[in-house]
Amino acid sequence: MNRQAYPSDVSDDEGAFVAPYLTLMTEDAPQREHSLREVFNGLRYTMHTGMQWRMMANDLPPWYVLCQQTQRWLKAGVFEEVVRDLRMLLREIEGRPPQPRAAILDSRTMQSTPESVERAGYDGRKRRKGPKVHLAVDTLDQLLAVLVTPANAQDRAQVGALAEQVQKATGESVEAALGDRGYTGDQPAEEAQAHGIRLEVVRLPTAKRGFPLLPRRWVVERSVAWMARFRRLARDCAWQRRWPDCIS
Repeated sequence: MNRQAYPSDVSDDEGAFVAPYLTLMTEDAPQREHSLREVFNGLRYTMHTGMQWRMMANDLPPWYVLCQQTQRWLKAGVFEEVVRDLRMLLREIEGRPPQPRAAILDSRTMQSTPESVERAGYDGRKRRKGPKVHLAVDTLDQLLAVLVTPANAQDRAQVGALAEQVQKATGESVEAALGDRGYTGDQPAEEAQAHGIRLEVVRLPTAKRGFPLLPRRWVVERSVAWMARFRRLARDCAWQRRWPDCIS
């Protein structure tokens, strides 16, 4: 790499881990002109800074190369595979079983843009217009499932779809899911149970002062906060039609 490193660049260890997933053809393929690691660095640079594709830094691969390769990775399910294998690896390092038995649910409303169109519902509770990202993570804060809807979609209405994704990602190992008051009601509990998951609603204490940390619920709140570090995930950009589904 004959350039000054950016804070968003992958380390050598990170690059070695993702290389087998990013390589959709042999490394010495005659049509390859740019290093896959540099293309991946360019994608991370865009995600962190929130800049437009056509404003890509001159010392990174051209913007059209990043767009084309990112679409290939998305179509091949590369990011889903990275998230799955990394989650299993980190769980084994922590002495946990490879697949979790519990999940934690929450949602986050992104700010809309003129390109949001039909995805830009209005979240009356948060007073924000845009798409809503529904998350499911394990107790170690590792991603299990993501679902994107208009912001006016109720959290409880997405339980069935999230539960289906969670069980597909974990081989149906999850037995319980925790959520806030947005997941109350018989319908979400029945939809979760249809996929073999017991839905539990964690409520705020009656007498609260300040911001109380709810048991295990704070884990997914941290995931939502981490998303704010990536400016591309702060707004619903035109090219992001599938990207929120692949975040890690």
